[in-house]
Amino acid sequence: MLTNMSDLSHGSGEDAAAVNSLRSAVMRLGRRLKHQRVDESLSPTEMSVLGTLARCGSATPGELARKEHVQPPSMTRIVALLEAKGLVRLEPHPDDRRQKVVSQTEEAEAMLEESRRKRNVWLASLVEGLDEDEWAKLRAAAPVLEKLAHL
Repeated sequence: MLTNMSDLSHGSGEDAAAVNSLRSAVMRLGRRLKHQRVDESLSPTEMSVLGTLARCGSATPGELARKEHVQPPSMTRIVALLEAKGLVRLEPHPDDRRQKVVSQTEEAEAMLEESRRKRNVWLASLVEGLDEDEWAKLRAAAPVLEKLAHL
């Protein structure tokens, strides 16, 4: 088992090849999934912010910027765009009157649900091309990929 990244350069060529293959496949699949959008007027970043609000709940623009790995001024612009589209609302912060809290609207919830449904249907259509052994392996790998996504 790999214990650190230096194992890739000093260890098994098979491990390095597997990591490279995994990286490449996850990136390609992720890009293809991003194109399965319900609302083409939203950028992938805007969709990501809405997804973060759905998963984590309301947040200040600064908290969203940290979670999304963007600069606070960029997040301020993204939040303003989402607010203009009726997908988020800004409310006063309960403890700090200088700040606002960003929450998603019901319209955003419905759009995200439809987006998830569309992406699931698309991915299910790809899975239909797998044989039973491949599908079993993919089902078994799903929790591991989920763990990697949250490390």
